[in-house]
Amino acid sequence: MPFGDLLEQVGSTGRFQILHVTLLCIPVLMMASHNLLQNFVAAVPSHYCSAHTNLSQTQLSLEEMLLITVPLDQAGKPQRCQRYVAPQWHLLAKNGTSGSRELEDTDDGLDVNLQGCTDGWSYNMTAMTSTIISDWHLVCDLRSLKQMSQTVYMGGVLVGALVFGGLSDRYGRRILLLISNLLMAVAGTCAAFSPSFSLFCLSRFGCGMALSGLGLNTFSLIVEWIPTRVRTVVGTITGYCYTVGQLILAVIAYFIRDWRWLTLAVSLPFYVFFLYSWWFHESSRWLVLSNKSDQAIKNLKSVAKFNGRREEGEKIDIKMLQESMKKEMSCSQGSYSVLDLFRTPTMRTMTVCLSAVWLSTSFAYYGLAMDLQKFGVDIYLIQVIFGAVDIPAKVVITVSMSFIGRRPSQCGALIIAGVTILINVLVPYDKQTVRTCLAVVGKGCLAASFNCCYLYSGELYPTIIRQNGMGWVSMMARIGAMVAPMVLLAGDYIPWLPGLIYGGALILSGVAGIFLPETLGSPLPDTIQDVEDRGSGRKSKMSPKEAIILQDTQSNLLKQAA
Repeated sequence: MPFGDLLEQVGSTGRFQILHVTLLCIPVLMMASHNLLQNFVAAVPSHYCSAHTNLSQTQLSLEEMLLITVPLDQAGKPQRCQRYVAPQWHLLAKNGTSGSRELEDTDDGLDVNLQGCTDGWSYNMTAMTSTIISDWHLVCDLRSLKQMSQTVYMGGVLVGALVFGGLSDRYGRRILLLISNLLMAVAGTCAAFSPSFSLFCLSRFGCGMALSGLGLNTFSLIVEWIPTRVRTVVGTITGYCYTVGQLILAVIAYFIRDWRWLTLAVSLPFYVFFLYSWWFHESSRWLVLSNKSDQAIKNLKSVAKFNGRREEGEKIDIKMLQESMKKEMSCSQGSYSVLDLFRTPTMRTMTVCLSAVWLSTSFAYYGLAMDLQKFGVDIYLIQVIFGAVDIPAKVVITVSMSFIGRRPSQCGALIIAGVTILINVLVPYDKQTVRTCLAVVGKGCLAASFNCCYLYSGELYPTIIRQNGMGWVSMMARIGAMVAPMVLLAGDYIPWLPGLIYGGALILSGVAGIFLPETLGSPLPDTIQDVEDRGSGRKSKMSPKEAIILQDTQSNLLKQAA
């Protein structure tokens, strides 16, 4: 009897599975809040140099004080990082327009009379009451620290994937899920009350690690407690929970405008998640593979009792359990490593192309999603739009993969996203509606690309090394997410350069995807030799057993397409 039949015997999709999946999906709603939190806690308010200290006793209005202390930039707005060495009292005798013209005409002569913001900065906090930018003055010479904080967070996500992935295989999914929930709650709370930027980054690094632990172990517990026939549906629902989470973040941020309270608000729920996570049952699959069959039987009987199938649960014994796990035991991949992804020609080409696809998708996705202020649209509205576009995008790419194929869908999503980003570089900044529409299309294509590459990669790699392959490309995605914020810094010097880099990377990876084999309707490869045979043009017909394994793998991977 396969292990799936044991799940059917103890209740299939009974009360336990419904409650189990629901409770595991709720934290997924809040995962997007931490992933995209930077958009709000690190929003850059309008700012300019504070007035000279000796002007504080004068009866000048704010407009008059700005006129005599801060020069205007080319757009006619107060300079952000420079002020006059001494107040220019003579400008009070002129109106704002003529004064502005005089500054432009004599700009070269005035340079020697300018200085940095020696008395600090003043911020326009009409949209938010505070951000990490205004609290720690991460502007002008320190403006790169904003992007560094996001890079540090993504570094935590990468380290967390490496650490929690290995630990969960050794110590179990449930205990690592508990640790991840507690780490997210504590690290998020520490971030909210951080007295310095350094401690804030350290706390956010912890949040990034916790996010990886939550994702890995949540999805493992979901997929390992439900039968194969419903995994696609459950996986899709789980993926959409992340999408809805993007909308929830916009609502929370709209009502909580202080960055500390906002960070605390999206972190406190994880204390609740930690408490109720004690109820979860450890994966019986993992328990058997870890030589803990007695505990596995106890869990299965508990689930059967919860589902009202006590009699069926009592029939399960060690012999039946070990017989059901023969397939998993025979597919052990302990003798394979990441190096096997590059040993043979087809595997090497496939891994290089998939690395480009994953890296560029994540690179451009976070480059676009983490720079909402540049569109000149209300930041809360654009967050809602960017989150909502994922819903139709994932539907379209799913239909496309089923009827057109994986390869054209993957390449098309990447190239269309790249083209829209490059077109946006050419659109004048004052055409905000056009720029926003193009960005939304690009964001939707990138979300679709993520949805596709999870499934496509799982079908391309053989069973014996699939986890190593998925781990490698996921690492490439994390690296792309880490680099993305730093590329935005180039926009301070050459405004069109980040868009060119993001768009160009997507088009190049879309072209690289052409060299990947099509997997629609193809048998799932079990060995590296199967992959090499497919690369040489030798094909085999999919057997019914392979079709079941293919469905299992597809649903197993779709759950991560958030």
